Amino acid sequence: MRRSTGNAWRRVALIAVSVVCVGYAPIAMTELWPYARPGAPAFGEWILAHVVSPRYVADALATRIGPYRHSLVPMIVHSVLGGVLMLLGPAQVLTAVRRRTRLHRVLGTVFAVTVYASMAGAALYLARTAPEDAFSGAAFWIVLATILVGTVMSVTFGVLAAVGGFPDLHQRWMLLCYGFLLTAPLLRFEWGGLPLILPGLSMAEINQVATMHLGSIVAFGALIASRSLDRRTTVAGVSRSWAPVPALAVAHLAGAAALTWIARASLDHGTQGRRLLLAYLLPYAVTYAVMAVCARRAGLEGRLWAREEWRLHWAALCLAPVLSVGAVPILERSLGLDGLTALAAGAAIGCGAMAVTATLMVSVRVMYAREVLKRAVPAPGSASRLSTPVS
Repeated sequence: MRRSTGNAWRRVALIAVSVVCVGYAPIAMTELWPYARPGAPAFGEWILAHVVSPRYVADALATRIGPYRHSLVPMIVHSVLGGVLMLLGPAQVLTAVRRRTRLHRVLGTVFAVTVYASMAGAALYLARTAPEDAFSGAAFWIVLATILVGTVMSVTFGVLAAVGGFPDLHQRWMLLCYGFLLTAPLLRFEWGGLPLILPGLSMAEINQVATMHLGSIVAFGALIASRSLDRRTTVAGVSRSWAPVPALAVAHLAGAAALTWIARASLDHGTQGRRLLLAYLLPYAVTYAVMAVCARRAGLEGRLWAREEWRLHWAALCLAPVLSVGAVPILERSLGLDGLTALAAGAAIGCGAMAVTATLMVSVRVMYAREVLKRAVPAPGSASRLSTPVS
């Protein structure tokens, strides 16, 4: 009964994500048309104008004309190829589920090349745009740069895992890569949905709220997808945990101290600081609770590999605020940011960056387990050589 329910949920999730991706593809491909030719149709702007208001969209369009004009060609390449990736992602998942190995490899090659080309366009835009000139300011520029690095890293590690014969790790990295790509459609959902909860804010202000948790949400979604597809109870060669209880306790103490600092610093910035803090803490609390419950349940059920992976990501989540606190003074001094902007940027990138770190730790854990098994099996003829007396 539980397995059939789990399969049903996986099918529903796959269908929902596929619908979102296919629906967003034409929006991504046409989003920059009005910047190249004023008055050109753009599906995304039309939807937002009807969901929120035409003024809401017009104000946002006006603030982005200048920065986009300097890098219009790279941004068009980025957005059009981003729409292509929205279509390739579900196709890749379906070919993997149905074990169409040859087609999966061909589409995977196309997917990887398209990711690199699309991210190159985004990189050119970021290189030509000063952080303070980006939409919503420097914090958004920093978040975009972090997502770009995470996307490129994850697709690269995914390709290396496939070449190295680690299909389970390949799956994890590619899901994380696609999760980072999904920040684009999810951000558009928040542009349309958050004004209903926070009326009166501009799209730039809504954007600031959304970026406080987008990276953590998509990384968490990639982890949920990875765990739902991995039904192994144990992994050969994995014995002791790399995230034992003492290490988790230390991570919790450090994370609690960092969260306290972030909360106090945010509250010092009035209404805007409280709004950004709430946008950060609510998803963080939900993610923390789910990881804690899943790790405990896996341990009680004897699913040791699941417990190990949940624990590694749980520890990384606890340490994410520590990374954020450490990033704040660096961002403040290196980029000349004000306190709230540096604080928002540091908090926004912490969870996503630590999710990449946790996935890297899981990968090293699996590769180390394979190495342990290799060393445990004697090479052919080694036993006879050891037993042959030396004359």
